[in-house]
Amino acid sequence: MIKFVLMVNRQGQTRLSRYYQPVELGKRAALEADVVRGCLYRKKEECSFVEYKDFKLVYRHYASLYIVVGITESENELSVYELVHNFVEVLDKYFSRVVSPIMFNMDKVHIILDEMIQNGHVVETNHSRILAPLSALDTLAHS
Repeated sequence: MIKFVLMVNRQGQTRLSRYYQPVELGKRAALEADVVRGCLYRKKEECSFVEYKDFKLVYRHYASLYIVVGITESENELSVYELVHNFVEVLDKYFSRVVSPIMFNMDKVHIILDEMIQNGHVVETNHSRILAPLSALDTLAHS
């Protein structure tokens, strides 16, 4: 099961966070800082899977963004690694260039993530099905 998804810039600032298991607000900042420190300062040659407390971290680095996913011990790391790549592909397909317009359209990024993951489980990976609600919203907005 997926516990959380974080999107973080190179400076360690969280740009997106989605929790699928409850974490107290006071503990989120400490958790995010610890997780980000554990992933951002790893060498490129090191594995993208990290054991962390009672769960695992899977992360990928794209341009100036890191996407970190916290998962339970029973979750398949490779499938989550591919899910992260699929998420970035969908973002790239919708926004054309992932990095710059994302920060100004976080509501749409949340919609994309919600179409892919619900209650900590992957429910959709097909790009066109994931983007269908946003296409409908865009059509309504332009009419």
